Amino acid sequence: MLRPPDRIWRRVTRTPLCGPGIVHSSHRGAGTIRGDTMKIGIIGAGQIGGALTRRPTALGHTVLVANSRRPETLRDLAAETGATAVTSREAVKNVDLIVVTIPEKNIPDLPSDLFADVPRAVPVIDTGNYYPRERDGRIAAIEAGLPESRWVEKTLGHPVIKAFNNIRALHLLENGKPAGTPGRIALPVAGDDEAAKAIVLELVNDLGFDPVDTGSLDDSWRQQPGTPVYGTDLDAAGVKKALAEARPERTAQWKAQ
Repeated sequence: MLRPPDRIWRRVTRTPLCGPGIVHSSHRGAGTIRGDTMKIGIIGAGQIGGALTRRPTALGHTVLVANSRRPETLRDLAAETGATAVTSREAVKNVDLIVVTIPEKNIPDLPSDLFADVPRAVPVIDTGNYYPRERDGRIAAIEAGLPESRWVEKTLGHPVIKAFNNIRALHLLENGKPAGTPGRIALPVAGDDEAAKAIVLELVNDLGFDPVDTGSLDDSWRQQPGTPVYGTDLDAAGVKKALAEARPERTAQWKAQ
């Protein structure tokens, strides 16, 4: 289960620049943590959103899930998981952690004031990827070199942590393993707020994956589509190697035509 960061020593795997080690968090970095569980708001109920509704509820977390339509359209998912179907405004109210998992092209369609009253210490996870040819069309700032999640952060008006963007939804749902399992899949996590990122790193571990701290949000390009870590099920050593081999230039496949 997720443990408040002010009570634990957490073993996490860092990028080659930092090396593996033990990180101690001495202060609380998110919204109020309720014992060993959190109240999580999820905006988006697609494949990744569905997986991130099912897995945390199975671990005992309280989950509020919203989509772009109406809460009643999520009746089946709510009945299956025990999550509560809500509106997007309800999903960000009085929660400990928020997940935004919608197409990049739909980020600007969220209410402009959606995060106005969300404390900056509440972690917001961006799981998104920019698919200009298949889905999203041209986003000029990303095409010009801005990391995808930095664009999401600027558009939302709230700091974000990039995570869960490089794994297939079915693998996120089914392939988690206990810590210490040989070959355990590792997932990269990038963000600027170390305390907020600590919460996300621990959640990744609780879901059954080795968390790899990839650095700041400006470094999150290393896990974008087209990089060596994208769409893979590498272990921690493999993830670190792939991140080190990444190059910032977007290949033609991942650029707008």
